[in-house]
Amino acid sequence: MSPLLEVRDLSVGFAGPRVVSGISFEMEPGECLAIVGESGSGKSVTARSLLGLAGEGARVEASALRFDGTDLLHASPRRLRSLRGRDIGFVSQGALVALDPLRPVGREIADPLRLHGTLSVAERRRRVVELLTEVGVPEPELRASQRPGELSGGLRQRAVIASAIAMRPRLLVADEPTTALDTTVQAGILDLLERLRADGAAILLISHDLAVVSRLASRLLVMERGRVVESGSTATVLRSPEHPYTRRLVAAVPTGHPRWSRLTDAPVEPLVPARRESVLTASGLVRRFGSRVAVDDVSFRLERGRTLGIVGESGSGKTTVARLALALDRPDAGEVTLLGLPWSSTGEGERRARRPRIGAIYQDALGSLDPRWTVGQILADALSRGRSRRAGPDAVALLAQVGLGPELLRRRPRLLSGGQQQRVAIARAIAPRPDVIICDEPVSSLDVSVQAQVLDLLDDLQRSHGLSYLFISHDLGVVRHMSDDMIVMRAGRVVESGGAETIFSAPRHEYTRALIASAPRIGREPRARPGDPS
Repeated sequence: MSPLLEVRDLSVGFAGPRVVSGISFEMEPGECLAIVGESGSGKSVTARSLLGLAGEGARVEASALRFDGTDLLHASPRRLRSLRGRDIGFVSQGALVALDPLRPVGREIADPLRLHGTLSVAERRRRVVELLTEVGVPEPELRASQRPGELSGGLRQRAVIASAIAMRPRLLVADEPTTALDTTVQAGILDLLERLRADGAAILLISHDLAVVSRLASRLLVMERGRVVESGSTATVLRSPEHPYTRRLVAAVPTGHPRWSRLTDAPVEPLVPARRESVLTASGLVRRFGSRVAVDDVSFRLERGRTLGIVGESGSGKTTVARLALALDRPDAGEVTLLGLPWSSTGEGERRARRPRIGAIYQDALGSLDPRWTVGQILADALSRGRSRRAGPDAVALLAQVGLGPELLRRRPRLLSGGQQQRVAIARAIAPRPDVIICDEPVSSLDVSVQAQVLDLLDDLQRSHGLSYLFISHDLGVVRHMSDDMIVMRAGRVVESGGAETIFSAPRHEYTRALIASAPRIGREPRARPGDPS
């Protein structure tokens, strides 16, 4: 009997050398196969080639590329369109790009139902609400009427997943389906994917999150520079990796690495002793948006040279707290102090001279950097506090501190890799020599090996500069590795606070226990398919 999907000797090239070379695998109904690797390894190009979406100018070659007997390599564009959305679903990594910014998301989700189904308009509307509910979107009727720009990144990603599964495809190609999602929503999506697999759908999972792969996939391909360097059962490959590249990927996962331990083999920066003093405090912060209370009586204290982690679901108030800490928004009640002096209660004119004492690093490094400026101009502007854009020796030294060479000074941000973009953003943040840096999801979009390099870099800068971090992330493994202290937020309130290791080892609040229990972990076996040997 032929497999549902057969890929043999797949190679993909563009103007230059091949980016994918000699990839082969098969998939059966009800199976999940994962492909992992760093950015540029070829995993996403491999997945998109199956759909006829490798990209403009792509040369796709294969001895066999078949889905349920259909030759995908020689199928007409019309035939491929008929398969996409009906028999093959696709979850794109870039949710904002995948959705039409001018159309309500409900219409986007309804497109497969309209193009490939027989439902009436009213039935399609009801089905859209059902799909949004299924992927964990709150207020589904309201969200269906909103445009992508009105939704958070996590809500947009769930809308893309809802569209991809609308027709219950036999093959689901999922490219980083849970990257933008917090722990509990991620767990719900993984449960949904497991149900689809149990119902007979094959899932091709592309992910840099090895814990997600461990939970969902039964088989694993590891790609490096366009080639498969290791393959086998997920449990075997992750438990006993053979190839040096796979071993490096597994070692870079922060989960299980204690505070201050290294994730890479880079040398450790010497520790500069820091004075024990509060550098950033919040007392009874309240922030309302209309009738909604986004932050409700939040208090915390961040000490010099330490990291305070903030965790919680989307909508818990984490990012609003970050904006209040940066004085980008004013609380309705309560106060923030910076270095012992009033911060949130003063005017911007008074704050301006003290702004260099607090910086920020954001999830979307590229979006936070001016695309019109070169790296040298960006750093010169930060070093001079807006007085100059001429890069000098200080800009070169700043790049060296974050592990980058002077050749990048003349490049613009879009010509850098994701890891380089984030390092430039970190260099800009430390340029004014701040005491506090607000890190809002600084590594969530990075591959595991690049993430490890950035986390080690943040540790090194904290050791050598005595920096204090307010560290926000949905990745509990990252938060545990990076944080000395921690607060857990739910619906705008702090439900638990204390030492990070104490909270993870013995959580007191039921919500904290649920968060920790829902986080995927390497070594958690995927559930067996019906009929699999026990």
